[in-house]
Amino acid sequence: MRTEGDVEAAVAAAPARTRALPWISTLVRVALAGIFGAAGLLKIGDPNGSVRAVQAYQLFPNNVAQLIGYALPFLEIALALVLLVGLATRFAAVVGGLLLLAFIGGVASAWARGLSIDCGCFGGGGQVAPGETRYLEEILRDIGFLVLAAWLAFFPRSRFTLDR
Repeated sequence: MRTEGDVEAAVAAAPARTRALPWISTLVRVALAGIFGAAGLLKIGDPNGSVRAVQAYQLFPNNVAQLIGYALPFLEIALALVLLVGLATRFAAVVGGLLLLAFIGGVASAWARGLSIDCGCFGGGGQVAPGETRYLEEILRDIGFLVLAAWLAFFPRSRFTLDR
């Protein structure tokens, strides 16, 4: 049976990198919670705008686009809350990563098909003038967020969580 002194000795002997991982994961977890929380909160006040943004991608039948548009803000807020409290962190990171992959695919698809839309990632969305699109910027931003989600999927242990 380990004593408290054994645990302290093991922690002191661990490389600084290993001791820093939970703190880095904490920062990543809180950052992702903020990103998903902001995205969801900015959409939830304008559910019709969220639906309009999903419809602008022209990927789904109207009724499916409406369902996605109405549900997406709630999913993003739920992910934010789960990440913020650190509950099922790896699962939340994987779900968030899959959501980000869907966003990246949607934006890339709109760009490839010559649509002129705002992604609606943080509210708004829908048709815009051809010169107002920012597809590359949006894809690169979401790839950065995806890297954060991947980090958290591989290193889910962080400080101040409800996870064990």
